[in-house]
Amino acid sequence: MHRSTPLPPTIVLVHGAFTDASSWAEVISLLHAAGLTVRAPANPLRGLAQDAAYIRSVVRDIDVPVVLVGHDYGGAVITHAATDADNVVALCYVAAFGLDTGECVLDITNRFAPVPGADATCAAALPAQVPGGPDTELYIHRERFPQVYADDLPTGVKKVLSVTQRPVACGALTSRSGPPAWASKPSWYAIATADRILSPTAQRFMAQRMAATEYVLDASHAVVLSQPDAVAAMIREAAEQGSDPGDCADDGLRHVF
Repeated sequence: MHRSTPLPPTIVLVHGAFTDASSWAEVISLLHAAGLTVRAPANPLRGLAQDAAYIRSVVRDIDVPVVLVGHDYGGAVITHAATDADNVVALCYVAAFGLDTGECVLDITNRFAPVPGADATCAAALPAQVPGGPDTELYIHRERFPQVYADDLPTGVKKVLSVTQRPVACGALTSRSGPPAWASKPSWYAIATADRILSPTAQRFMAQRMAATEYVLDASHAVVLSQPDAVAAMIREAAEQGSDPGDCADDGLRHVF
């Protein structure tokens, strides 16, 4: 009897606050070059329950295994979305929030020493109110954005990112997570050691709490743009294990780039 060939997983990339799915462009190109199928849906950034429900609906429409990847607040979304998505075989966090039961984003940011980006945000009222929707959303001050979010990118790229921000609803940062998917699924975590938005110490704490395989990158919070090769390498590793878990046990090693 011939052993059936496992189906390669589809990679679903979930962006975080202050950016959009185009932030994954170079990572997507690298994953395509490796022969992987990729989806990069728009994260609504309106609230954890709503955003996770949307991403979960995307995942459920995929009829093969899925590796779910989140950057920044996108990590909180995939943690919540994957809990009852049976086809998710691995989780990848990229300088992201891997929340535990009952936690919110602000619980993590308030638990550790403040980073430079802590006082760089501003809340703004929505120009048009939607019934039942959020009334305020959060931006990074345009003049502070290059330094705190993307200090390792070219000046022109930083300026474009600063004026094309996608704000996150303020309520999304206080939404409480349910039981975490990382408790039952293999996880990887890319720690950005020069991050000025999410404390690297907080990132290490979350990575170790979920017993994730760690990639340690000398990068800003914009790591998906500044180090796409390393991010793609981590995702490929997760995809290889997800396609045949019996062939690749988690070695717990810390990969340094």
